[in-house]
Amino acid sequence: MNEFHFVSSMEIVGNTIDIFGVLIMIAGILGATIWFFILMQREGAARAYTSYRQTVGRAILLGLEFLVAGDIIRTVAVSPSPTNVAVLAGIVLIRTFLSFALQLEVEGRWPWQSTPEKSQ
Repeated sequence: MNEFHFVSSMEIVGNTIDIFGVLIMIAGILGATIWFFILMQREGAARAYTSYRQTVGRAILLGLEFLVAGDIIRTVAVSPSPTNVAVLAGIVLIRTFLSFALQLEVEGRWPWQSTPEKSQ
């Protein structure tokens, strides 16, 4: 009976973390959209668009981190079969690639590159 409660609890935890990931993305996109319209009036479309893309990208990156965490919890704690671990590895690889691509798009550098010095 205790194993059943543990598995059920971990399933709930994994799903809750997934929901947080999705909510973070939704909130980030909504907030970025509102800020886009405000910034467009203040500073123009080009500046607003750049800021919008960066903010949406960051929200997606953070949401993806939560989604990966939820998948890991469910796979490791709930059903750690070789097939499920292989599927998780594929999901993590795809999401890692997406994260790298988004970070390159948002920050203009790969995650392993140092932050460029700002000129004064």
